[in-house]
Amino acid sequence: MGLLDSTFLVIGSVLGSGIFLTSGLIVERLPYPGFLWAAWIAGGLITLSGAMCYAELGAMYPSAGGPYVYLREAYGKVPAFIFGWTYFWIIGGCGIAAMAAGFSEYLTSIVPGISSGGSWLCLPWFGGRIVVTPAHLAAIAAVILLTMFNALPLRRSVRGQSVLTIIRLTALALLIGGGILFGIRNQAIHLHPFLPPAGAAWPAWPAWGAAVMTVLWAYDGWYAVNCTAEEVRDPRRNIPRALGLGTAAILFLYLAVNIVYSMALPMERMRGIVRIGETAAAGLWGPSIAPVFGGVVALTIFGCLSANIFFSARVPYALARDGLFFRSLGRLHPRTGIPRRALAAQAVVSSALILTGTFQSLVEVVLFGLVFFFAATGAAVIVLRRKAPAIQRPFRIRPYPLLPLLFVVVNAGILAALAVEQPRRAFLAAALILSGLPAFWIWNRRRGMSDRPSVALPGDE
Repeated sequence: MGLLDSTFLVIGSVLGSGIFLTSGLIVERLPYPGFLWAAWIAGGLITLSGAMCYAELGAMYPSAGGPYVYLREAYGKVPAFIFGWTYFWIIGGCGIAAMAAGFSEYLTSIVPGISSGGSWLCLPWFGGRIVVTPAHLAAIAAVILLTMFNALPLRRSVRGQSVLTIIRLTALALLIGGGILFGIRNQAIHLHPFLPPAGAAWPAWPAWGAAVMTVLWAYDGWYAVNCTAEEVRDPRRNIPRALGLGTAAILFLYLAVNIVYSMALPMERMRGIVRIGETAAAGLWGPSIAPVFGGVVALTIFGCLSANIFFSARVPYALARDGLFFRSLGRLHPRTGIPRRALAAQAVVSSALILTGTFQSLVEVVLFGLVFFFAATGAAVIVLRRKAPAIQRPFRIRPYPLLPLLFVVVNAGILAALAVEQPRRAFLAAALILSGLPAFWIWNRRRGMSDRPSVALPGDE
């Protein structure tokens, strides 16, 4: 992948359903256009600070697995394994399952029979039943199809990712252009009042914190190029550039879309609306646009799902290559050079989560894991500056240590707020993450046994 492909991968891994679903929830807490825009800018700047941390680490260690490698170099094998373990079973698996389910839901605007097909099959499941519906099958079919697509030779799959990203950017450009023309024609009447009138109360900090957390969920996926570093041409230069260009482009696009939302709808109509993208499109072009816009959102999620399947499989591949996971997942296909077995294993886990529906209860737990590992990886920049000062750093984050500290403090604050607000989920997240400890002991022991010669050789101690 060159610079353009790598930048498109960053954009494509982020640009999914979040921008079409979250703004109405943010307006519930921040009921003025100025506050809504500020929340998206703040989330973008936090993401950009994280991208700069990952840019320094990615240029230092341009290896597959991204954060797994950085945590291994900064803290050792155990924390790195726990990240890889958590990512494979929970963060990556649940994220892919959730996106596939979202794609299936929006697909109903094109194929209504998916939602009205009823249950096709019931399977026993730990004393209960798994009800298989056409929506489940559509989601699993999307995962399998895109897994097969991403198992193609790199040049073909990357070209497909780039094409899907260009289509999505074009659709967003049409929405932004139409919204701006609508706002100019209506003299932007919905932007007033832009901020609270004099003497009115401003939202408290908890409201800002919850809004920014929601925004950060929509920005997730920006670290995609780090996980695929070995497939990037001239990675020491192109990884930092792709991260900077990709995250800056997403910030601009997200802000522009929210400006359109604010022009198309008054704040009262936006408040609490989940499918805000469809509502804004109907306000711009009339209710008849809703099915078309639903298809656009389905295509957007489909492209984001493809990009996430592509980069997520590189984490278990890196883990297995170090002998800390199923060894077969650490092998590349001899002809294509793609970790096909890691892709297949990831598809199996995601499909199982879709069928059982457990991802729905784990999605919020994923946020705990992401935020925790973001903070740990941001701190790795500071740790490695002290631990490995002689390693070449083609890109150095500036201002240092202010920017990595900002990223660490923000994520630590979010983690603390989530733990206070949702202690049960925090406990479950901690238990799932710590389940990697016995798994590490098992795999490390197996690796030690497999590395031990079966017959004593001359000179062996």
